Amino acid sequence: MDRWIGSAGICINEHMEILMVKSFESEGWAVPSGGIEEGESPEECCVREVKEETGYDVKVVEQLRVKETTIKGIQVKIYYFRVEKIGESSGINDPDGIIAESEWKPFHELQTINHAYPDDLQYLLAQFN
Repeated sequence: MDRWIGSAGICINEHMEILMVKSFESEGWAVPSGGIEEGESPEECCVREVKEETGYDVKVVEQLRVKETTIKGIQVKIYYFRVEKIGESSGINDPDGIIAESEWKPFHELQTINHAYPDDLQYLLAQFN
């Protein structure tokens, strides 16, 4: 079975908003994430993906969890990290050309927006406590 290993960054700012991205081929929002490249640690992948997809430099604060699931017959393992932004965004610079927009979403909007991964919603909401 094919495997895909990646990292995701959960970034909540001082206004209690969470950093999310939307791709061109999806109506759903998700936290920035992507596949780990050869020789890269999950932490390095997380920092790189958040930068590419949102333009923010971030530092990893802690590893939150590892999610293992199967999506369309592919074994998926994702490392979730809480990250902190450093400075302002330099704009989306996604080499894969997948990310259409990046936005800070307030807590109350999380329940009403479309989610690319609906199974993550409760987990994301819990991060605000």
